[in-house]
Amino acid sequence: MSDQGLAAVRVSFAYEGGAPVLNDVTAHVGRGGLVGILGPNGSEKTTLLRLLAGLLSPLAGRVLLDGDDVRAIGRRDVSRRMAMVPQETQLAFEYTVLEMAVMGRYPHLGAFEIEGPDDIAIAREALGATGTQHLESRLFNTLSGGEKQRVVIAGALAQLGKGFRDRNLFLLLDEPTASLDLAYQLEIRAILAKLNHDRGLTIVVSTHDLNFAAGLCRDLILLDRGQVLAAGPTASMLDAALIRRLYGVEVDIATNARTGQLTVIPVSRAEDRPSS
Repeated sequence: MSDQGLAAVRVSFAYEGGAPVLNDVTAHVGRGGLVGILGPNGSEKTTLLRLLAGLLSPLAGRVLLDGDDVRAIGRRDVSRRMAMVPQETQLAFEYTVLEMAVMGRYPHLGAFEIEGPDDIAIAREALGATGTQHLESRLFNTLSGGEKQRVVIAGALAQLGKGFRDRNLFLLLDEPTASLDLAYQLEIRAILAKLNHDRGLTIVVSTHDLNFAAGLCRDLILLDRGQVLAAGPTASMLDAALIRRLYGVEVDIATNARTGQLTVIPVSRAEDRPSS
């Protein structure tokens, strides 16, 4: 495993007072990668993503960022190199879209320092990259679901710094298309693909949506009940036998004639998926 990138090395994790929910997980995301963590509900995708982001500490094992333990790097420095978009964003107060993006600049400010013109310019650049700069004066809570998700992504980009154009920067997203309709799902997928292709950002997404992952990710990590079932290039991971083991369904795998994308077509429930 290369030292360059983001890695979980034999990581286990348990929530306070509970049994381990992740067991001996090893996974690697290389610089410039576009990786999906794929699995059904309850597979602990969000837990693994939060561990990779340094928001949780492992019970055993280590999470490494370019070979260094994230716990040794420090929260502020990690936050300048890695940003996470949660599945849901709940606000206690009303904020404008621009204010939401500017909040991403927090790790770059000193104690008692307020945002300056450079921070606002970076926030506006991030809004532009997600197609939301025209919304900057709107209240966040008045936006549609797809618009909100693009604004939250913009805040994460602002967190990563000016230009957010670096293979050493990591953008992690937890179920970024959950509860979005098809048009917004395609929109989010296009934004993430462009950020990876044009700006070199390393992107990791957790999702249970096989076809979203097929259309976006170059590599997949298949997570089953807190353990890695398999990991590798998307084309080899979207295998009927692996999907049967992971989701307990029979599927057909087809290639879309218009896009060339692999498409997973559910056929029926499998009767003998291994129990936990």
